[in-house]
Amino acid sequence: MRPMRLVLWGDGESPHLLKWARALAPQLELWAASSRGFLPGFDAVLPPERRLTLATRPNTGGGNAALLRKLPQFASWLRRVRPDWVHAHYLSSHGTLAWLAGRLFGAPGRLVGSAWGSDVLVTPQRSALQRGLIGRVLRACVLTTSDSQHMAQHMRELGAAEVMCFPFGLETLPPLPARKDDALFFANRGLEPIYAPQRVIAAFAAIAAQWPQARLVVANDGALLGALQAQVRDLGLLDRARFVGRLDAAAQAEHYARSRWYLSLPRSDSVSVSVLEAMAHGSVPLLSDLPANRELVRNGDNGLILADGATPSPAMLQPLQLRGAEIARANHEWVQRHAMFGPCVAAFLARLRELQGA
Repeated sequence: MRPMRLVLWGDGESPHLLKWARALAPQLELWAASSRGFLPGFDAVLPPERRLTLATRPNTGGGNAALLRKLPQFASWLRRVRPDWVHAHYLSSHGTLAWLAGRLFGAPGRLVGSAWGSDVLVTPQRSALQRGLIGRVLRACVLTTSDSQHMAQHMRELGAAEVMCFPFGLETLPPLPARKDDALFFANRGLEPIYAPQRVIAAFAAIAAQWPQARLVVANDGALLGALQAQVRDLGLLDRARFVGRLDAAAQAEHYARSRWYLSLPRSDSVSVSVLEAMAHGSVPLLSDLPANRELVRNGDNGLILADGATPSPAMLQPLQLRGAEIARANHEWVQRHAMFGPCVAAFLARLRELQGA
């Protein structure tokens, strides 16, 4: 009997899809299809003959006519591969195409879907049509995965039958750093409107006004970079807030390790891998008031939850700073127990084998 054959289907230029590929490849016969291209890291995981590149540029906001035009090519490739499972990541684009490939072209492979956040939490709110389409995709999935209980409940309300909930966690657990810089803040979410980076700058400015030693490092890139740099200049923070651009994993780990505080204030989110990374490195998370964030942080205990419009102050941070080493250990241990990716993927595959046998 041949091993279980699974097609991983999503954006091959995303490090998140590569992370799934690394976890899955040793445990089954893995193939992969990408709506764009593939990161170089895929070369060590999958040979080119097991990959399909559609070379489009999907937009998470919709209007992906170029991707839809690739549907016959995608379906034809699936007929050649004959997978047991097609595992679609990001349901409003890749999930839709996988569903249409089976429905319109008879492409083989039972559908599995992994929600990434805005595909379930934002897209269905844009129109009744998009809500109905996401519902059809979710109902077509034999199994779906979510990285937060909050998003899992939304998926069930939209029609998902079985949802496995586990964080998109860490592949390896970093050691706790010996020392932290109590005045150093780190932020690394995308510089895009959904992540509200302007609020990160405003929150830091409120702290910096009363804490002369406070400093901020902002990593990542995005459409708002220029506006954020102007905001920092207008607030007189040029010597205290630094933009470092996109970082590789090693450089990012160094910033996590040094920073006592981690700022993430998006308007919508599920459980963020960046927040999990910060917790694993012993940073104290300062997060926006979202249901998924409350699954990670107990306000005032192991981090801070900031209500809409609220800004932190040094007085709010001082009790957490005094317990910084204790919070670092507790958050590090929580990630070790609940948010390691390998055991979660093993449980996911065990369930697929049960469903395949049934």
